[in-house]
Amino acid sequence: MSLFRLLAGTPRPVARTVTRDVITVALGDAGTIDVLRVRDPRARRIKLSVDERGARLTLPLRASEVAGQRFVLAHGHWLLAQIAELGAGVAPLQPHVDGAVALRGAMLPLRWQTGRYLRLLLDDGALTITAPETPDDAAIRRALRDFYEAQARGDLGRWMPQYLADLPRAPSRVSLRMMSSQWGSLAPGGAMSLDLALVLAPPAAFEYVLVHELCHLIHANHSRRFWDEVEARCPHWRLQRAFFRSDGRRLKATLRHLCGKATG
Repeated sequence: MSLFRLLAGTPRPVARTVTRDVITVALGDAGTIDVLRVRDPRARRIKLSVDERGARLTLPLRASEVAGQRFVLAHGHWLLAQIAELGAGVAPLQPHVDGAVALRGAMLPLRWQTGRYLRLLLDDGALTITAPETPDDAAIRRALRDFYEAQARGDLGRWMPQYLADLPRAPSRVSLRMMSSQWGSLAPGGAMSLDLALVLAPPAAFEYVLVHELCHLIHANHSRRFWDEVEARCPHWRLQRAFFRSDGRRLKATLRHLCGKATG
């Protein structure tokens, strides 16, 4: 702070915060698309991105709303191609229409039964959903998410004991949730978070992420010593990392498509 400002009592500028809203952009014959518009004081240029949550337009403070919309229109073909790529191979879940859902790197047969109450049962290599004739979409999404979490915790329960013996401590807790970019994280206090979409991946890939986060209990960094610990427990970790780089966005999109909030 300058001496003049100190003596004059000039107030410190108020820090500007990130603001978000959703805009609907018409893309000609392709129809309309909802775009999350984010005005970020840290942004230096207009940026358009697409992930499993949808399209995102980032604007610096100096950019006008009109400039942002023009930017989306100018990149409309790219935007639609990215959205189509993320949605490729993700069949919509239709109540009382038999199909399949992803689980552990494969497609699990899905069967429907009519019943008074919503219930999911995994039996004989297939998932059976019992539901009323006109089931609540949000309830099905919640039930499917609970099913995936139960399956993921079952996998963790089988894998975790073999790694804990030579670790300095166990994680204080393990939570499963939808994560935007990461596959896992370990807080300083030992709380571990894992992406629920891992249960859709081949088991070897899921187990690699678990090993990765457990090794952060030994080294809270990505030093050579950390990777040595990972390799001692997961010799083929590079193959699993390559899998996430090539297929990770598809997995996250699939889970959000099946279990995320309904888009209306």
